[in-house]
Amino acid sequence: MTVTQRRGRKIMMTPTELDEFLASQRTCRVATISADGAPHVSPLWFAWDGTSLWLYSITRSKRWADLRRDPRIAVTVDTGEDYGDLRGVELSGRVEFVGDVPRTKEPNPELADLERLFARKVFGLDEMPHDGRHAWIRLTPESIASWDFRKLASL
Repeated sequence: MTVTQRRGRKIMMTPTELDEFLASQRTCRVATISADGAPHVSPLWFAWDGTSLWLYSITRSKRWADLRRDPRIAVTVDTGEDYGDLRGVELSGRVEFVGDVPRTKEPNPELADLERLFARKVFGLDEMPHDGRHAWIRLTPESIASWDFRKLASL
């Protein structure tokens, strides 16, 4: 993972802050490139494993078709209502598809820890429910930019 942020270094998150923030958030916005070249943005739940952002996407979605055709992606996770409380992360790079498509209940050692993490975070369960409609997409970011406007108060 490369942090390429130049502007806003004073308000960027530390690696620990970034991990804690991504672990605590549930919804991201995923930007893909449509067949006609137009951007497509959609919300999605995610999990962060400390290295990669994992997206559990419907395989018959526009997002899935876009990423199969062109794996480039940008994802934003942010929170805050008032200006001084805004925090967020933008991750970008190329995705890879991991596991069976669609995901079944068949054991997959590569996905076991991730699915426990996702099931607890999103569903409050110890085991991942599979509906035969979703599959895993992994983004190991090539670039990350972050901001935490709460740090402006100390500048």
